[in-house]
Amino acid sequence: MGILWLDLRHALRQLRHRPGFTAITVLTLALGIGATTAIFSVVYGVLLRPLSYPKPEQIVRLWEVDPAGHRMNFAEPNFVDLRAASNSFAAITETGGDEVTVTGGAAPTRVNAAVVSQDFFKVLGVSPVAGRGFSPEDQRQGAAPVLLVSHAYWQQYLGGAPDLSRFKLVADNHVFSVIGVMPQNFSFPDNTALWVPRDFFPPDTSRTAHNWVVFGRLTDRASLPQARAELDAIAHRLKQQYGQDTDMSAASIIRLQDAMTAQVRPALFLLLGAVGFLLLVACANVANLLLAQSAARQRELAIRAALGADRHTLVRQFLVESFVLCGISGALGVIAARWGVDLLVALAPKDLPRLDSVSTNLPVLFFVLCLTILLSVALGIFTAVRATSGDVREALAEGGRQQISGPRSQRFGRTIVVAQLATTMILLVGAGLLGRSLLRVLSVDPGFRTEHIVTMDLAFPALDHALPELPSDAEKAARVHEIDELFARLRGVPGVESVAGGDTLPLVDNSVSNGGFLILRPGQQPQSIEDFEKLGHNPSITGYADYCVASDDYFRVLGIPLLRGRFFDGRDTLDAPHAALINEALARKRWPNEDPLGKTIEFGNMDGDLRLLTIVGVVGDARNRSLETRPDPTIYVDYRQRPMRTTSFIVVVRTAQPPASVIAAAREILRDIDPNLPPHFQTFAQVFASSLASRRFNLMLVGAFAAAALLLAAAGIYGVMAYSVARRTRELGVRIALGATAGDVLRLVLGQGLGTTAIGVAIGVAGSLALTGMIRSLLFGVSAFDPLTLAAVTLLLAAVSLFACWIPARRATRVDPLEALRYE
Repeated sequence: MGILWLDLRHALRQLRHRPGFTAITVLTLALGIGATTAIFSVVYGVLLRPLSYPKPEQIVRLWEVDPAGHRMNFAEPNFVDLRAASNSFAAITETGGDEVTVTGGAAPTRVNAAVVSQDFFKVLGVSPVAGRGFSPEDQRQGAAPVLLVSHAYWQQYLGGAPDLSRFKLVADNHVFSVIGVMPQNFSFPDNTALWVPRDFFPPDTSRTAHNWVVFGRLTDRASLPQARAELDAIAHRLKQQYGQDTDMSAASIIRLQDAMTAQVRPALFLLLGAVGFLLLVACANVANLLLAQSAARQRELAIRAALGADRHTLVRQFLVESFVLCGISGALGVIAARWGVDLLVALAPKDLPRLDSVSTNLPVLFFVLCLTILLSVALGIFTAVRATSGDVREALAEGGRQQISGPRSQRFGRTIVVAQLATTMILLVGAGLLGRSLLRVLSVDPGFRTEHIVTMDLAFPALDHALPELPSDAEKAARVHEIDELFARLRGVPGVESVAGGDTLPLVDNSVSNGGFLILRPGQQPQSIEDFEKLGHNPSITGYADYCVASDDYFRVLGIPLLRGRFFDGRDTLDAPHAALINEALARKRWPNEDPLGKTIEFGNMDGDLRLLTIVGVVGDARNRSLETRPDPTIYVDYRQRPMRTTSFIVVVRTAQPPASVIAAAREILRDIDPNLPPHFQTFAQVFASSLASRRFNLMLVGAFAAAALLLAAAGIYGVMAYSVARRTRELGVRIALGATAGDVLRLVLGQGLGTTAIGVAIGVAGSLALTGMIRSLLFGVSAFDPLTLAAVTLLLAAVSLFACWIPARRATRVDPLEALRYE
């Protein structure tokens, strides 16, 4: 320990005597460690950190699989049969839900409410922290309506009151008693604030209505492959038993954590790989700095060796110096990473799962410690081997000049620069491909306009077609009247040009519903959902489309053109024959060689209204789900004829005024009409931008890493060239004294730098071709081997390298021969 303490004091003294080298080295390593730690914090929190439930590895997500191999949510009868027949699960549950308006608390609010079946909380292994959970009496048909609330809702809207019996919450026209409070930070699934027993509502009877998300907890003895084999066997039996009445022919099962993160896993691993390359570039820069410093200390090391210091002692001292440098850098990197994590969480797409699990916790700090130790050992051994590999007598006799400026040492430095340039090339190509993909996405015609539109998202009480009694015409008319009154008053706001609404808006997450429809002739109208499903067995009259409720001006406000026929208008009342508009994608698919106007279709499975729809118009295609997918076939119905699907309703207002003034006026109008409807306002431009948030986030981070790597690579090649010129001052002076011109010297130095650059770029191109295929799933409209991107990045890297070489090359042309010949 005494020897180590002396080595530590010696290392600190050495670093203090070289403040410029120390500062640059520490900041370079801190940049690499901090960026790597911040990204690893996100990767660990989202992908690697175990779910905060008992034995989370046993919790799984299940899907039905149709004969074509497509995964679907469960139909309830299939779930019930699977639950009864399976032996692999300790518990299995189904859940569904939506955003609802809730009153009865401190203020009306909109929250996510989940309908959960028996064993939901047993699957997750959680129980209320206040009150009680659902009892068997609560989970039966006809039971009194009860619910559980999240800890956050309890604190914010119920004041954290210990007596829950005095609270009655109203949601979707039902009055619920609050019986329990769930643990803090528990909001599964999808930021849920309220949980209601599934048995409060009537059961579904259709085996083709895929409305339910199913989770299960495996028994201690069951493995995932065993459960998968058992579920496939059960699905096969159900298919044999029910034939065309069920779509399920197999089942899919994966860990719940994998299911939650499957969509973001490729992007996060891409970011981790990108920041890893940045760290390699930073380490290469530090390695070159250490190489230069060890060369400058050759005479000192030779004297110490001559006085009796063995190689083991010198290596140990270099390792201690490396540990001090990396330790300081690691500490600064952790501080930078904490700020970086906060910034990443603020910039991350809001739909990134498990974002609340991201932090600089103990596993992340352990990662930093391991990374710091690894870098310390690698850089220390590298420096020690290079510094102690020379001949002592030669170093003492020549002052270390031959070792310092020898071809071997210079080749080693240039090799490091080649690695830097190749790594930077890979990062730049990745950033270029992501950038070009974003430009391609932005160039896609969405089929609608986004400018000067304000959206007002509302959650009305449900007109629930799942109940035994369908809502009366009076209830439907009341809903239509409320929306009409809202439209009329909004049109009177100064600056408002037009107002419309619908149950969905293009690019709004999870707002579009879809299902199978029938192409029928008048008189073929089914009398029940069961009749509908029987007719659906005939593929010649079936189709699949999105189902959207819209008002008259919906298409005009959004700029969706009318191609044939007419829009909805005043003749489309509740009692009139029901009209429908279809988009061009559906017209091409189902009626490619004929006019669809006047055709009648049945889509009553979407809202319980089995009256036929007559196609009265064809509109342009709008990309409802994503700019990156083709427009889906879509059927639009009039909200005045089909108000059943107006529970979630988005009002769109086109205005020439600033959005803030329109939002303030709209808020007042809604408060007058119904103070229990809390709205959510956005501009449509914000909705559009949110749909690209994930792609922008990936591009921003990879681009930032690539830019940082480019600067470090430029600094690295500048440092090597400047060092080389400084060590060759005598040689260059002799060349100039013998008649070499400034141009000759400039070409000599630039040729050496550009040769190194050419090798680095060539290796980088090869590495890019080998690695960019891994990000193919994140690209759009661009090949992973895009020649334009490769050419542009090559030219950029060559230009930056040329500039970095030119500065020391110009200095070399100004060498005074007399000064050079007196050098040393």
